[in-house]
Amino acid sequence: MKLAIIDYGAGNIKSIQFAFNRLGVNAILTHDEKDIINADKVIFPGVGEAGSAMKMLIKSGLDQLIPELKQPVLGICLGMQLLCNYTEEGDTEGLGIFDTNVKRFDHSVKVPHMGWNVITDLQSDLFKEVPDRSYLYLVHSYYAELGSQAIAKTDYGLVYASALNYHNFYGVQFHPEKSGEVGAQILNNFLKL
Repeated sequence: MKLAIIDYGAGNIKSIQFAFNRLGVNAILTHDEKDIINADKVIFPGVGEAGSAMKMLIKSGLDQLIPELKQPVLGICLGMQLLCNYTEEGDTEGLGIFDTNVKRFDHSVKVPHMGWNVITDLQSDLFKEVPDRSYLYLVHSYYAELGSQAIAKTDYGLVYASALNYHNFYGVQFHPEKSGEVGAQILNNFLKL
């Protein structure tokens, strides 16, 4: 299996690569259009600030390539948020694949939302053999609003979409690569989609 992790200068991608290595899959880090198009599966990671990440995507032309991908694509953390219509972080237009917006948590909760929290209402093969109310690891100050494309929810002062799906695109707010056995199960399920 060819697995490509999109390398656009945003984030801690080594931990994702190591997580797939543990599952027996050698993932390549690449920004090469041919590598990404020819991959069986694509990971769209991201750690950092949305505005500067989107500028890097535009500069490299990846903002045009990613929405055209036909194979399963998994956006992780900021990667998921950039697949949405818009994010308040840096007043940034997203790639418009997920029909929802990303907002900042208000002052009623501690920001960033950092640590372990549960996911509920699991509605996809991405969560096969993952029990409802499983704990996953999160680090974020912005959240995707609930909508019809939500396939998992998390409560942190309000209920938000902790996973999204539209056609071949999946997104998770949590870090499966840092979430132990449950995270490994989710990544393995993605490989089987």
